[in-house]
Amino acid sequence: MRSCCIPAALLLLVIVGVFYKFLWQGEVAPASDGRSAIQMPQQERDLVLREMRGFLQAVQAILIAVDKENTQGIVDAAREVGAAQQQAMPGTLVKRLPAEFKMLGFDTHRRFDQLALDAEQLGDVQHSLQQLAGLMTNCVSCHASYRLDLIDE
Repeated sequence: MRSCCIPAALLLLVIVGVFYKFLWQGEVAPASDGRSAIQMPQQERDLVLREMRGFLQAVQAILIAVDKENTQGIVDAAREVGAAQQQAMPGTLVKRLPAEFKMLGFDTHRRFDQLALDAEQLGDVQHSLQQLAGLMTNCVSCHASYRLDLIDE
């Protein structure tokens, strides 16, 4: 009985190590500016930056719609970057991203969905503006914590 415990314990340690590396830690290194540098090849970096630009474009469109008191414009812009529009991430990219970065990204998509739903149901542009201000804390937190560094692959 005891002889099977050692291989089982070693297998458990390997599984925990893989889980930590693949789903939690990501491929990061300390950066010279105090942030964490996520290491990725050009194609994956382009994908992440494209998604971030989509967030920024949605924020601009929402602000324009708020100014015009156009709730449908708010709904449309927020839904463009909600969870349903989220691009399927390749497994190699998921492995590279640290857990906090992934959680911020998923939460940002979720908050855009909630903003769209509330704008549609409540029709209150000031409420949408408050939600957008709260959502932007994710963007600021992410950009303050991380940068994307290129690696050759």
